[in-house]
Amino acid sequence: MKRRILVDLNVVLDVLLDRAPHVEAAAAVWELVERREAEALLAAHCVTTLHYLATRSRGRDFGDRCVSDVLSVFAVAPVDRAVISAAVALRWADFEDAVCAASAHAAGCHWITTRDPRGFKGSACPALTPTATLAALRAPLGRAPLGG
Repeated sequence: MKRRILVDLNVVLDVLLDRAPHVEAAAAVWELVERREAEALLAAHCVTTLHYLATRSRGRDFGDRCVSDVLSVFAVAPVDRAVISAAVALRWADFEDAVCAASAHAAGCHWITTRDPRGFKGSACPALTPTATLAALRAPLGRAPLGG
């Protein structure tokens, strides 16, 4: 059984925008996903945000290319009425994080990979940094990831 993870947009942007010092660990996670050592998803609502930010940063062609690159590697976790309702019920200060957490849970993810694990406190899916994700992906199956 492959591990299924939801990757937060900040980790994806670290790779696409080459954001030091975070790019190294984020790119290593991306590489493991490309090698099919894990199944990675991006919450559906993050795709539009990705396009917007990439386009604003470097133009429309770059934004289009970023979305194409992401969709060639990541599956998309649905964000539907049930996910939005679950996110509202969490009552988190950061609604976008709540939607990611609810989407990850609904998609059956084992954990969320993010640079901000504290933003996901109380999530049904533990939140791990990219560095902790690398360790968890290299651990034997069946070992639950620890937060961090």
